[in-house]
Amino acid sequence: MTTTPPFRADEVGSLLQPAALKDARAQFQAGNLDAEALGDLEDKCIRTVVAKQEAAGLQAVTDGEFRRAWWHFDFLAGLNGVDWVRGADSIQFSGVQTKSESIVVTGKVSFGDHPMLEHFKFLKSVTKVTPKMTIPAPSVLHFRGGRDTINRKIYPHLDNLFADTAEAYAQAVRSFYDAGCRYLQFDDTVWAYLCSEKECQFVRDRGEDPEALKLAYAGMINHALAARPADMTITTHVCRGNFRSSWISEGGYEPVAEILLSQLNYNGYFLEYDTERAGGFEPLRFLPKGDKRVALGLITSKFGVLESRDAILRRLEEAQAFAPLEQFCLSPQCGFASTEEGNVLSEEEQWRKLGFIVDVAKEVWGEI
Repeated sequence: MTTTPPFRADEVGSLLQPAALKDARAQFQAGNLDAEALGDLEDKCIRTVVAKQEAAGLQAVTDGEFRRAWWHFDFLAGLNGVDWVRGADSIQFSGVQTKSESIVVTGKVSFGDHPMLEHFKFLKSVTKVTPKMTIPAPSVLHFRGGRDTINRKIYPHLDNLFADTAEAYAQAVRSFYDAGCRYLQFDDTVWAYLCSEKECQFVRDRGEDPEALKLAYAGMINHALAARPADMTITTHVCRGNFRSSWISEGGYEPVAEILLSQLNYNGYFLEYDTERAGGFEPLRFLPKGDKRVALGLITSKFGVLESRDAILRRLEEAQAFAPLEQFCLSPQCGFASTEEGNVLSEEEQWRKLGFIVDVAKEVWGEI
């Protein structure tokens, strides 16, 4: 059995939130439920979902991101110098828009007494396997809104923002390690968006250079990863957008593959490969031979229909033309609920997919 993540059968992070939890959060926001009662329900739901993940055979479990409304805003707003803004621009996905919320940089960015450290400690206390923590990558703080969401008096030059954000994440890595975390994941939409000519043009239209951003973001990420102790695994999930089973980015990994796979010092990658929007496996040729692993996201989290076992086995065989099977794992292409609304499938279908991943991993690698 593999003892170091990412595991042969792994998951990205978020899971469908129970209706009772979503209702309680709405009551809390309306002022009809106090923080203690909400926290007690979150604890109960997390204990239950951890037990279900363990029963499914997963060697790493998350808290399902049950204490969050968004995969990224909740963490980013917990950084010093970052504010959560409601009533701001919504995010346009394919055929659907999110709530009108965003984050802005209003002060010097740093990492302090972040509430998610306690969230991780609780997760660690209720599982018998490896607890996995997921947070947005440092690149997300700038890319989402660009220059217009960053206070020009505090940061007249973006290089200073990049440096402060990188150091904040280095401190986050050290703090999560001190809290007992040995499996941390940076969730990152940026690299997938930089594969999309449409999204790159959007970046140019706001006065920024996509090629320069690739280098700046790589520098930020590697600075943060340099703080990683030797017995800590840090992976990344490259996301093409995931809201109510919709998406944003289209385009293969070729424009970013060499930097992403060869130059970023991650231990592993979760790459979306559930549809033709992700292109072919050819970019995997940039994966260095050795200990790095890629979890191939061949099973979709967007819809409930279960994939064909034979089709997944064929896809795994195709990928081996560009990197060895030993460096692959299997996972969903994304989380099941990147926001509290969740994707359009049932909890039963979600668990069926996770169990399917475990079964296929056992068949292919003889381990999970």
